[in-house]
Amino acid sequence: MFWSRKKPEGEKARKDGLPQMPETIYLAKAPRQIDWKRVFFLLLGIALFSVVYSCPSWPDAVDASGRHVPLTHQGKATFALLLLALTWWIFEVVPVGVTGIMIGVIQALFLIRPAQAAFANFMHPSVWFIFGSLVIGLAFTKTGLTKRVAYRMLTLVGERTSMIFLGCMILTAALTHIMAHSAVAASVFPLLRAVYSLYEEDSRPTRFGKALFISMAFTCGAGSIITLLGSARGALAVGFFQAYTGREISFFELSAYMFPLGWSLVILLWAFFMIFYGPEKKTIPGLHERAKMLYSRLGPMSPSEMLTVAIVFAALCLLSVYHRVPALENADKSAIILVSTVLFFVLRILAVKDLQELPWNLVLLFGAAMSIGFCLKETRAADWLAVQYLGLFRAASPMLFVMVTAFLVLVTINWMMNVAVIAIFVPVSLVAASQLGVAPEVMLFASLAAAGMPFMLLYGSAPNVIAYGSGLFTQGEFFKIGFQASILLMVVLGFFVWGLWPILGMPILVNP
Repeated sequence: MFWSRKKPEGEKARKDGLPQMPETIYLAKAPRQIDWKRVFFLLLGIALFSVVYSCPSWPDAVDASGRHVPLTHQGKATFALLLLALTWWIFEVVPVGVTGIMIGVIQALFLIRPAQAAFANFMHPSVWFIFGSLVIGLAFTKTGLTKRVAYRMLTLVGERTSMIFLGCMILTAALTHIMAHSAVAASVFPLLRAVYSLYEEDSRPTRFGKALFISMAFTCGAGSIITLLGSARGALAVGFFQAYTGREISFFELSAYMFPLGWSLVILLWAFFMIFYGPEKKTIPGLHERAKMLYSRLGPMSPSEMLTVAIVFAALCLLSVYHRVPALENADKSAIILVSTVLFFVLRILAVKDLQELPWNLVLLFGAAMSIGFCLKETRAADWLAVQYLGLFRAASPMLFVMVTAFLVLVTINWMMNVAVIAIFVPVSLVAASQLGVAPEVMLFASLAAAGMPFMLLYGSAPNVIAYGSGLFTQGEFFKIGFQASILLMVVLGFFVWGLWPILGMPILVNP
């Protein structure tokens, strides 16, 4: 950085002989440094696309009956596009939404799919469902309902650390039923900071602190699998399921199977943390009174809060029963949830400026995931990949196939964005399941459960990163605890796939 000026006409030197300070300063910016790491991965993605796109045709996939499944040029181009997108997504060389736009652009420019098909998926009903769920979370945050629920919870649980810990986990899991898990983590984080400040005044790392914040991240994952409002991955997976099987999974059906799994994990995680990372103190004196004071400051519920609760409650009720109402049985769940969005603005609970707070970058990402998932289907690239994958399980049991697939999702979700994992694994696993006679519902629910639990790496989900902001644990500690929790998840999931879900009406095989 340097400055210079033009001496004004008639200017005189100062009497002390020192140069007079410039009246006008001209600044020149220093040359911008090139981010060579970003350039490398930017070019790597393009190189991977070019190599795969231009390489000779790949051999056909051959299933157990000897049937050949060819990989078309468009199918191979889809894999090339997928490699480019994953490289740019993982290393974030450009905003993830911009990479999403590129997915549609390349499909159109390289004639992988018609432009109308490629870009129409960005407006798929599942994407609009995600948009509606994000608006619900925005309404809860703006009206202050999240704070009200949090303070009320603390007034009920008392001052025993074990009960405070359980109360925080229950609150977090419950909020993920109606809000995106990342929004829940951001909302609950300040509350946990306030709780911990009463436990340890100088914010030193303690077992209780590690457990409090890490369990928040884990609980966000466990709770988010229970409803379609908890995360984008659920709506995306259900959209793919309908496209590949022709059957729709209703809001209530998903929750009926995921509710016992999600809440079982929440309670087991609480027990896990209490046993291995139990709090040093049995009570937190003063917490009950402080929470009571904060709750009283909020005063009675405002009209906006009451309207928000009424709108969301009505939407959830309608989402749960519309399949059983003859007049609404052909309605779409996305249209139902978008009615709540319209009402928020009609009743002036939200304003136009509030739309600026929505993560539009992620909305584009969700649209891109739908586009690449349908591209795998329509170019038959998913069929080719599924037959190749099935070659590993020709002599294996269906149970092993389901659990290995869930394990691969669990591992991959820790270093790849969940929407990308869903866009790859769900289409392929559904095709593979149909070849093995495995019920597609089992593949969907098992994959969704694993996709909600990125417990090992910090950057596996937004709640993990938010929890790390507490400064109370290291990445190594997070991995160690997360590895143990992942083993617990697989054991519990195996019990549900093999034992409980069949009792509830979802057997492993299509015709057991």
